[in-house]
Amino acid sequence: MRAGLVGSGIGPSLTPDLHESEAKAQNIDYRYERFDTSSGRWNGAPLSEILDYAEKHEFVGLNITHPFKVHVCQLIDRLEGAAAHIEAVNTVVFRDGRRIGHSTDYSGFREAVRHSSLPLSGQKIAQFGAGGAGAATALALVDEKVSALLLVDTDRERADYLAAQLTRVRPEAEIGAATPEGIDFKDFGGVVNATPVGMHTYPGQPFNLPAFNPSAWVADIVYRPLETELVCAARRQGRQVLNGGAMALNQAIHTFKLLTDRQPDTSRMKSVFASLLAQQDLEADA
Repeated sequence: MRAGLVGSGIGPSLTPDLHESEAKAQNIDYRYERFDTSSGRWNGAPLSEILDYAEKHEFVGLNITHPFKVHVCQLIDRLEGAAAHIEAVNTVVFRDGRRIGHSTDYSGFREAVRHSSLPLSGQKIAQFGAGGAGAATALALVDEKVSALLLVDTDRERADYLAAQLTRVRPEAEIGAATPEGIDFKDFGGVVNATPVGMHTYPGQPFNLPAFNPSAWVADIVYRPLETELVCAARRQGRQVLNGGAMALNQAIHTFKLLTDRQPDTSRMKSVFASLLAQQDLEADA
């Protein structure tokens, strides 16, 4: 059984080891490969070529990450569930000659916030980032019944497009769009970072945290590092915080089930995920 991850700069991803470890524990002959379009064999390769290769070589499916989550929708046959609403995909399953797109970003983030202590229902929330991952987290927030959601992106056209898209599928929701400049964030109950800012390759903070009320909670979808600059700053200010680990783990669990048709052991995958993160931190400090 073969699967893979497609994206740019995916060398540090923990997903291959996480999937292969669970498969080994279940005695599944399973190999999870990287298709990195920024280096190596697949440097500069078009997404269509990678999907054709994977399908020809009988892969069960692929994870899709930055920058292809939206573009991949043009290359598959059917969108399932949340992916159909947001037109963004992070998992493609090959079944019976068809390519089926799913969003385990949506299910992973929704499960993460649902099992956190963050107050969501009735809260006015700001989300920074309106790309493929941001579309998934935004729909999850709306489905968790936040009172209003403001999508903030340096690309106003992208934020407007996502707001309109979400309004079409959730017409009862109050969804707005803005660029970061000139917004008063004092009455927002929480803020989500759905941008890559905070990753090792994109250091820094995605927004000015003191602009928010001291009681506003913070959620970050970045998990490498787990303790981003934003997460650390929010903790120092005594805010409720959700780091990106739970979303990353949940989406891997959901994807494993989609690709293998096997129920993963969630406790075991959680333990392996923690070990992989710790090992990566040790290597970064070495």
